[in-house]
Parts: sequence; C-alpha cells; structure tokens
Amino acid sequence: MRTKGQNGFRMFRCGMTGVQAVVARSDHHFARHTHDQFGIGVIESGAQKSASGRGPVEAGPGDLITVNPGEVHDGAPIGDEGRFWQMLYFDPDVIARAAADILQGRPGDFEFTDPVLRQAPLAGTMRRLFQVMTMNAAGAGLRRQELLLTLLAEVMREAPTLKPVPAGIRAVRQRIDDDPANEVTLADLADLANLNQFQLLRAFDKAMGLTPHAYLLQRRIQLARKLIATGTRLAEAALASGFSDQSHMTRIFTRSFGLSPGAYARALR
Repeated sequence: MRTKGQNGFRMFRCGMTGVQAVVARSDHHFARHTHDQFGIGVIESGAQKSASGRGPVEAGPGDLITVNPGEVHDGAPIGDEGRFWQMLYFDPDVIARAAADILQGRPGDFEFTDPVLRQAPLAGTMRRLFQVMTMNAAGAGLRRQELLLTLLAEVMREAPTLKPVPAGIRAVRQRIDDDPANEVTLADLADLANLNQFQLLRAFDKAMGLTPHAYLLQRRIQLARKLIATGTRLAEAALASGFSDQSHMTRIFTRSFGLSPGAYARALR
C-alpha cells in the first residue's frame, strides 16, 4: 500500500440502522482485504482497478462498484489523480430482509454478481439512495426503503452454487471465525485440517483467497470495528480483538477501511 498524500475518507451517520456511508477522494492502494458487509457505490471521478473475488475489473466515472461479505479484493487508482467515490455498506441482515421482500417468500440468498455495472440509471438511483440515507428529514424513512428495494432488485441476483470448500479448510476457517482473538499456530491449524503446514498454507489460500494469517487479521479487524461501533475504547477494542496493541490495530484498520479507528469512532458519535 502507498499513498501520495491526497487521501480523504469521510463517514456519515445514516438514518437506517445497519448502514454506513463513506465518501472518499483517494489515491490509496488497498491491499487484499475483506468486509463483513455488502458494499455498493459510485465512482464519481477518476478510475480504479481491482482484483475482486469475481475477477479483475476496472471502474471509471459513473460506474457502480460492489462487494460481497467475505469477498477478497484490493484496489488501486488508474493514473495519478486518484479517484472519488461514495459508498454505502450494509450489514448482512439489512440485505437479508430486503431480499426476503424481493424474493416474495421464495428461499434463496442474494449477492452482487457484477463487481462493476455501467448503467447510468442505476448510478442515479444509488446517488439518490446515498443522499436520503444521510439526511435527517421527515418522510426520509419511506424514501430510503423505496430506493433500497428498487436498487437491490436491479443489481442483486440469487447467489450461485459455489464449489464446496474442503472439509479441513472449513474446519480451520470455523476455528478462526469462532474466536479470532485467540492465538493459534499454523501447526495447530494444520493438525485440525489433517494436513502438513505447507499443504494447509497453499490449500487455504486457494480456497479463501488469503493465507490463514491474513484471514485471521481480517476477522480481528472486523471484530474490532464492531466493538468500536458499540462504544468500546480503542485500546480495549484492540486487546479484545487479539491485536498486540492499539497501534497494530490502527495500521490494519486504516489499511483495510481507509480511515483510522479514531476517525471511525468519532463519525459514529
């Protein structure tokens, strides 16, 4: 990751529970990371390239960009001017409730199937949704729901059946997910998967898109984000989520989300 000094990330309070809004103007190079939320946004100027979980893509002005929970992706600007975008991040239960309405009782899960969409009307809907999500006005709640359902019905599809993750890798992933703050060794995880350490390293990276250590750090930073959102002090959140200290948490948090834990906490007040 590198920066040239023109990075500005600003988070806005949203009128709907489980939704976060971010505006960024940045030449920030994001390393591979994940979110535990759904994300959808619009590139307003500049352009970026990314290796998403759905293949390498490029996005420019007016394009919608999306990310699914747990999807490994990165991001880098195209050119020297960086890019300017606005994003909405949704907790999975917000999307699940909307999907239940859209599916009209049929079973199934939704996901964003296209990492980039080049449709001006959808970009317009997204901009209106962002505006109404971040405003505090009478009647805004009804408009938020209308626009959210309208947008999701256009950009989300029923999740395809994925190639199953090997049982040993699932067990390792579950071990980390159950208690990301817990210290664990590669030998411990390899024993759990019934593999040697090198076999586990390669198999986990192939299945998950991250090494076990990188995956552990992502789960820890997601736990830290949730703790900070509930008002936990930064130093306490760092220790409770398994980081050696607050500065370690801050480095990983900023690398993943573009803003510091302190800025994130202040935006939620």
